[in-house]
Amino acid sequence: MAKQLFGTDGIRGIPGTYPLDDLTLERTGFALGQHVVSQTRAQGGPARVLIGRDTRESGPHIAERIARGLSAAGAEPVSAGVLTTPGVAWLVSREGFAAGVVISASHNPYHDNGVKLISSSGMKFPDAIEAQIETLILAAQNATPAPPAVCRDAGKQMHDDYLAGLRQAVVPGARLGGMKIVLDCANGAASELAPELFRSLGASVIAIHNTPDGRNINAGCGSLHPEIMRKRVLESGSALGVAFDGDADRALFASASGKLVDGDGVLLAAGRYLKSAGQLKGDVIVGTTMANLGLERALEKAGLKLARTDVGDRYVLEEMQRIGANLGGEQSGHILFLDDATTGDGMLTALKMASIVSIAGPLDTLVADLKIFPQKIVNVPVRSKPPLESLPEVSRLLQEAEVALGKSGRIVLRYSGTEPLARVMVEAEREEDVRRWTEALATALRNALGG
Repeated sequence: MAKQLFGTDGIRGIPGTYPLDDLTLERTGFALGQHVVSQTRAQGGPARVLIGRDTRESGPHIAERIARGLSAAGAEPVSAGVLTTPGVAWLVSREGFAAGVVISASHNPYHDNGVKLISSSGMKFPDAIEAQIETLILAAQNATPAPPAVCRDAGKQMHDDYLAGLRQAVVPGARLGGMKIVLDCANGAASELAPELFRSLGASVIAIHNTPDGRNINAGCGSLHPEIMRKRVLESGSALGVAFDGDADRALFASASGKLVDGDGVLLAAGRYLKSAGQLKGDVIVGTTMANLGLERALEKAGLKLARTDVGDRYVLEEMQRIGANLGGEQSGHILFLDDATTGDGMLTALKMASIVSIAGPLDTLVADLKIFPQKIVNVPVRSKPPLESLPEVSRLLQEAEVALGKSGRIVLRYSGTEPLARVMVEAEREEDVRRWTEALATALRNALGG
């Protein structure tokens, strides 16, 4: 049965409305609390749950309602305050928490929010457990409100522990002292943490968009608008620029010359460095269907293989675990260094890339041979999400396009996991082929599914 509440990245919505209304939030906390209490009772450990949030104005209220539910179920809520999604995951896995809760809508505008649940391993719960928790939430939808909870504030200690852990992930031989670096913190969860991390390692930090007010998260800044960070890199003569998203689970980069480098470039630079150091497991990197064909060809020249999965960090992680890979990620800048962390971490990625630049040379040089094939993505609003192969005209056009492009291009049609959208991605050697087939396929989808 398809899940009603949980999408590919937790529960998303508008605060104050279902499923982010007070009662459902309390029931979410209660259901998670029931699960962790039953698990810890069997194992004899404490049922502590760490709660972190980004800087949205709705975050504290949502955290308080989740804490009420947890307490009512017998679990102990612990507040990490404002903390990145990967920071919560890191702490949960290393400091004996039974689970974690992250209150964030990642790169969405401030008026959205969400609730992500993290298992004791520091990873997302398996689908089966998430479905069980959802069943508990829905079964008790008419329950009475839970009483206020006492939520222990451990924010400073959690922040210090997380930053100490990140500092251990500096690549051996790297010297960040004196490196000038621009950090665009998206007015989000990394606003204090990222500048503190790099300054503690001796870098000369230019921090921008690091004054959150509850409503300016992701607003004209961060990884959604990396051109602002790029401009500051050029103006300041910095060696590197980094743009995070609101919960800092992803990072995009700019080189000293102002070249924007996305997750594909990160995978290429990091993959080749790890191979040269004898640390890349299996000579394979895991990407998604959205990874540019240029990345695949550059990796082939380096003797590396790109394994593709469906879009979503969950699927990248599952494939990495299945084949024993230790590097993977998405074009969006969501990168997994599995030897260091259980989830994609923008601050960790920034630390790794700064380390590699300090050892192996400028980012421009590291990605100079990455030829990006023309690619276009069109988002088509849809009123429903039937199987795409059940749409005759869409199927016919897709087959025609794939025959026409052959090995010189790729097409990906998929639904968004979090929004009522169908996504059309076409990649080819010729720009005119990209335009032709994206327009044709998007039109067919609008005719079949448009509102």
